Amino acid sequence: MAVAVTTKTAWKLQEIMAHSSNVSSVVLGKGSGRMLATGGDDCRVNIWSVSKPNCIMSLTGHTTPIESLQVNPNEKLIVAGSRSGSIRVWDLEAAKVLRTLPGHKANICSLHFHPFGSFVASGSLDTNIKLWDVRRKGCIFTFKGHTEAVRCLRFSPDGKWVASAADDHTVKLWDLTAGKLMFEFTGHTGPVNVVEFHPNEYLLASGSSDRTVRFWDLEKFQVVSCIEEEATPVRCVLFSPDGCCLYSGFQDSLRVYGWEPERCFDVVLVNWGKVADLSISSNQLIGVSFAQSTVSSFVVDLNRVPKSDSVPQGLIRDDQPLVPPTPTGSSLRRIYDRPSTSCSKPQRVKHNSESERHSPSSEDDRDEKESKAEIQNQEDYKEIFQPKNAICRTPPRTEPFPAPPEDEPGIAKEAVKPSQAVDVQTSLPKQELPDPVQRPLNPSSTSLSRTEPSVIPAARNEPIGLKASDFLPAVKNQSQTELVDEEAMSQIRKGHETMCVVLTSRHKNLDAVRAVWSTSDIKNSLDSAVAINDLSVVVDLLNIVNQKASLWKLDLCTIVLPQIEKLLQSKYESYVQTGCTSLKLILQRFLPLITDILAAPPSVGVDISREERLHKCKLCYKQLKNISNVVKNKSGLSGRHGSAFRELLLLMAVLD
Repeated sequence: MAVAVTTKTAWKLQEIMAHSSNVSSVVLGKGSGRMLATGGDDCRVNIWSVSKPNCIMSLTGHTTPIESLQVNPNEKLIVAGSRSGSIRVWDLEAAKVLRTLPGHKANICSLHFHPFGSFVASGSLDTNIKLWDVRRKGCIFTFKGHTEAVRCLRFSPDGKWVASAADDHTVKLWDLTAGKLMFEFTGHTGPVNVVEFHPNEYLLASGSSDRTVRFWDLEKFQVVSCIEEEATPVRCVLFSPDGCCLYSGFQDSLRVYGWEPERCFDVVLVNWGKVADLSISSNQLIGVSFAQSTVSSFVVDLNRVPKSDSVPQGLIRDDQPLVPPTPTGSSLRRIYDRPSTSCSKPQRVKHNSESERHSPSSEDDRDEKESKAEIQNQEDYKEIFQPKNAICRTPPRTEPFPAPPEDEPGIAKEAVKPSQAVDVQTSLPKQELPDPVQRPLNPSSTSLSRTEPSVIPAARNEPIGLKASDFLPAVKNQSQTELVDEEAMSQIRKGHETMCVVLTSRHKNLDAVRAVWSTSDIKNSLDSAVAINDLSVVVDLLNIVNQKASLWKLDLCTIVLPQIEKLLQSKYESYVQTGCTSLKLILQRFLPLITDILAAPPSVGVDISREERLHKCKLCYKQLKNISNVVKNKSGLSGRHGSAFRELLLLMAVLD
């Protein structure tokens, strides 16, 4: 029986009705990547196993809707914050409430567990950050400094710092041992939604509603790089376990970023909508999103997503030297010193006054008695939270989630509702995708003759379409294997003179273009390069211009865009990559200007310069529309080219 194979990069795993009312918070367990917790307006916290439709446990006790959730690293505890400012901590193994932590005066917007201590940090709409000792049921310290709601909190890997992101457009770094503010990072122009520490280096990433992702150096306290002009605000970020890239969740895609220099390695289209959290397990990225009362989980196969070893997209050229990622543990930046034993209470922490520190009371005891855990699925609960072998406390489900099979001829497939459809590779219908991209050839099928690839890679170990036997004299007798040196050399030299003529001509053309540039300007040199009618010369010139974005003018766009259309359809990988890089620069710098000028009302009187600018914008718009058709047709490709074309397709969405 033939086994259905798949080449999907991302797919929807399941969709569940999580609560009887709207879902307000969703979080994944980072230890196993298989535990899911949801909070809703019904004041309940429900525990699920990812990929299973039935709720394992339902935690009650809050009297107002759940606003924030967090699971501790070993997945034994879960903390939930409500709209009233109350915080409850549950012990999942004992299936009971562990602590009630009152103190905040407004919504709990963010929570985070200490990496190896019994501490929880909470951020609220009241602009305060509180550090709690779960064991002693008290607030250790209150950090004040933000002026608006604190949306995200993260402890550093060594547990000495906590970073906070807020609606006041700032990211603050707090020293837990001294109990004070270390530094305030400014630069975002909108509310900061997420913040994340690098797992090894002194590096911090933050994402904002201003559609930027910034990387901060925690030694020099300055910005390392900034990725701007994304299509939608970033909703969540997660560093890869080896620390060589950052996964960023947007409303319609997953993007893979590098930071020195800033660049996008890949773009995976996933229509997960309001993505709330990311986790990595078995080299798969698990993402969860929610809408009204439903929660959806998605899987991205990281084996098919380039991180840093492949050539990045858009912000750097394929022939530009790429600095390889520094191996983990040997970075130029400092790395965190993690203690070998569990963390005790932070040293030299300033305690609050007696009035602010919380002490147990009869009212709190009554609240904890009213809180309870309803076990909905006894079998799954015992398997996950009460295993026989204590060493395997977390669910021992290390097997990756299987990808859904592709459609096979003659196999009927269940219809999928439009609301459940996920666009994982491209917005084009499946039948329009090239067959080699959808499905590899079956090894058992009839072997086909070897053909030349449609795209010739820039870096290759052997020539394309050439065989060594073509350059050697034919052997009449199979036993006659020795060749005369003169005969072998004469065959090898075949075509050498032709190649020398081609290279000499190209060198001459480049000299001519360089002479025009030195005596005139970049526009005239581009005109001369186009007039030569040799794409290799255009590619060489664009590779230089792409290094300095300030050289680009609207005049150049009218000249370059027709050449870019040819480059995108070339069979040479380096040509395609150069065309993608140039097109992205044009879209980022000039597309807003072009659309604004075309949408502006006609001027009164005669304005020659405005008329000329309008004519150039109309010409560029027409050329971009032609190029958008090429980009749409190629956005279904896999690998680096597919990622580049999908990113361009997002940038060109305004043309539709």
